[in-house]
Amino acid sequence: MNKIPRMQGIVCTLALLFSIVTHTFAQKISVKDLTVEHLVNPLNLDTPQPRFSWKLVSAIKNTHQNNYEIRLGTTAKIDKAIWKANVSDDQSVLVTYKGPQLTSKTRYYWQVRVKDNHGNTSVWSPVQYFQTGLKAEDWSAKWITVEGKDTALASPMFRKEINLKKAVRSAMAYITAKGLYQAELNGKRISNAYFAPGWTSYKNHIQYQAYELGQTLKKGANVIGVSLGDGWYKGRIGFGWQKQFYGDTRALLLQLEVEYTDGSKETFVSDNSWKSNYGPIRAANIYDGENYDARLEIAGWNNIGFKETADWKPVRTLENGPEKLVGMSGPQVTKHEEFKALKIFKTPLGETVVDFGQNLVGWVMLKAKGPEGTKIAISHAEVLTKDGNFYTTNLRTAKQQNNYILKGDAEQVFEPHFTFQGFRYAKIEGYPGELKLEDLTAVAVYSDMQTSGKFSTSNPLLNQLQHNISWGQKGNFVDVPTDCPQRDERLGWTGDAQAFANTAAYNMNVSGFFTKWLKDVAADQLPSGSVPFVIPNVLGNNDAGSAGWADVATIIPWDLYVVYADKGLLENQYGSMKKWVDYISSVSKNNLWNSGFHFGDWLFYRPNDDNDGRAAVTDKYMIAQTFYAHSTQLLINAAKVLGKTDDVAKYSDLLAKIKDAYIKENMTPSGKLISNTQTAYVLALQFDMLPENLRAQAAQRLVDNVRDYGNHLTTGFLGTPYLCHVLSRFGHENVAYDLLMQEKYPSWLYPVKMGATTIWERWDGIKQDGSFQTADMNSFNHYAYGAIGDWMYKNIAGINPVVAQPGYKAILIAPRPGGKLTSASAELETVYGTIKSSWTLTDGIFKLDVVVPANATATVILPNGGKKEEIGSGSYHFESKY
Repeated sequence: MNKIPRMQGIVCTLALLFSIVTHTFAQKISVKDLTVEHLVNPLNLDTPQPRFSWKLVSAIKNTHQNNYEIRLGTTAKIDKAIWKANVSDDQSVLVTYKGPQLTSKTRYYWQVRVKDNHGNTSVWSPVQYFQTGLKAEDWSAKWITVEGKDTALASPMFRKEINLKKAVRSAMAYITAKGLYQAELNGKRISNAYFAPGWTSYKNHIQYQAYELGQTLKKGANVIGVSLGDGWYKGRIGFGWQKQFYGDTRALLLQLEVEYTDGSKETFVSDNSWKSNYGPIRAANIYDGENYDARLEIAGWNNIGFKETADWKPVRTLENGPEKLVGMSGPQVTKHEEFKALKIFKTPLGETVVDFGQNLVGWVMLKAKGPEGTKIAISHAEVLTKDGNFYTTNLRTAKQQNNYILKGDAEQVFEPHFTFQGFRYAKIEGYPGELKLEDLTAVAVYSDMQTSGKFSTSNPLLNQLQHNISWGQKGNFVDVPTDCPQRDERLGWTGDAQAFANTAAYNMNVSGFFTKWLKDVAADQLPSGSVPFVIPNVLGNNDAGSAGWADVATIIPWDLYVVYADKGLLENQYGSMKKWVDYISSVSKNNLWNSGFHFGDWLFYRPNDDNDGRAAVTDKYMIAQTFYAHSTQLLINAAKVLGKTDDVAKYSDLLAKIKDAYIKENMTPSGKLISNTQTAYVLALQFDMLPENLRAQAAQRLVDNVRDYGNHLTTGFLGTPYLCHVLSRFGHENVAYDLLMQEKYPSWLYPVKMGATTIWERWDGIKQDGSFQTADMNSFNHYAYGAIGDWMYKNIAGINPVVAQPGYKAILIAPRPGGKLTSASAELETVYGTIKSSWTLTDGIFKLDVVVPANATATVILPNGGKKEEIGSGSYHFESKY
């Protein structure tokens, strides 16, 4: 046996291991998660001065950044940087580009390296990139639509064969539509996204998407195929049977720019040389579902080698409209979790129903094989009746049904293209043969947001509540923050969104999602400054200006600034914030906002037969005045951040007058509010409407009210988000926990005990006797009451931002045990890195483990008057008697 080669191998292996270990040890600091405008390698940035972010990684405690170097160029090697910056500070979030003016539709490459306070320097980060978008003058493509008027329910298909005479180095496709589009190249989808170009205020701006196709295009013949759906643009949207709100013609705009390996370029565009036809999608509607006839499939229509028949008609070109074309600023909608069918059963009425175990938003993928012409119908429902039958009455007029007609050959897998459903249960009709569990898969579809938070406790019911909150968010964050995902509504209700925004930011990274939507808030804001009930506004100009709804214009921009340290967002939205406050001032009298329509504390507690005044009715104008003050305060906060000193002075004076008017109008000399409800006291205390010396007695009145209702809440959409926060703030943590842990109606845990897997629209969507609440407004996936998640992260787990140093640059870790919990754990991925807070309570000893990311600091406050400690980055363990 020859031992020498073996020994040489061992030596080489040891040397390699030593090299790896040495490199790892030497690399004491590094950077990760590089983004531009909150996005990873975006392809169509519109901003002239992009902002760069990165996170520090270090195992050394108390690490922060002392210096950063950033460089940017037009090649991946960045051998000739067009901008360099070497700055001695700790900024690692949204660093603004300050180099030469950037050129449109150009790819730029960048990287960063940092130095820390311990004298360590990172290596240069991996090279990242971004691509600038198209200016108006860069578009040479034409809008194209079908020949004649676009009156067919069927989805039109457009195709174009292009011939590439040389080898391709790179290629970018820029695509948008009036309606929804699905684009394919040589028979394959060019993207995993759905419902492009997304829903915006179409009359103001339409998004376009950019796709890299250099690896897919080939020398010679290539075929582009695009199908269009009605979507929000042309299809049924809003209440009733409103159609064609934005326009009556679906249209496609596509521009493909190719660079060959020899450096030459060629552009292909949508124009009158394209052809169109209709195929198997016979109808597609957001509310009603999709009809698909597989017998009408045209094999190969979107691939090379296809011979066009006389059915392929010339397209018609359209003139450009007034709307602007803008790049993407938020995530696209994609597929996520899949759920296998749990059981198939017959209802008492004899229906075949499938249970997927989770109320979700998306669709059912169905495998089927049968005789030609066989029609299969899939209907969708969230719940069953107390008798076990399929329940769809709460869908109102929405059919929420997909229909498939088999073509009669091999097994097919069906799924819709331009619609989505909200459901847990599916009713299957017309299925040929035996329906098996493996024939059905439910697919969750929502905007592609990264999970940022995790939360769990020793209480299984609270863990299920957190699960329900998260799935309520997933189901209703389908491009816009909707109120519900199943009935004939699915609109971007502003009140729901502002109530839930903080909780949303704990669960997922919603920076891009809300940034995109807030552009529409500003775009659809009325000239008067009033803000519509829903955004995008498909209701009308008279449906605007409700307190707590329209205040979305001030609340979400400020909340996002605190969470993501995005000063640029405040700058962009400041005009909208100011217009809203000025509008309220314009309709107020003597600084009182006591006019106009208001939803009030929507869906507050109302017993069915209220003979003794137990309904928790809060005066709507009283509520309006508190939100007037709140929006004014947030405007002042934003003005301070942006250095607008004149506005700070002006609106601070206004705020004092608003609060004074509130006291005179709504409080008795003894400190009692004219509406003696939980919501009245919660809003007065949350927004600091009362003099300091009257706040403690108001908080006690709130506690007395809670106790009077047997430790039950009575709040609606506007009072609920702040209820437990106010109780905790004024020293009544035990009452907040009593409300949270309450299992009987009305409470957060009542739906959990009733088997909910999402948040309900009503506290008693399913009543205690198993019957349903009012069918015309009874969604079982409606995130508003899930706003308690914000309190759970902040008080149970103890993870809090510090407004003075936003983005969790400074963190307050202050868990407050209660509710017989013996443990809780949470983590949050912030713009600086991961925060963790995990505690246990055993035999009177409270143990807390904390992780603080590099380049951030934290203040830790132990419960029950425990010690307070300032810490830097790293992992820590604390113990105290409790």
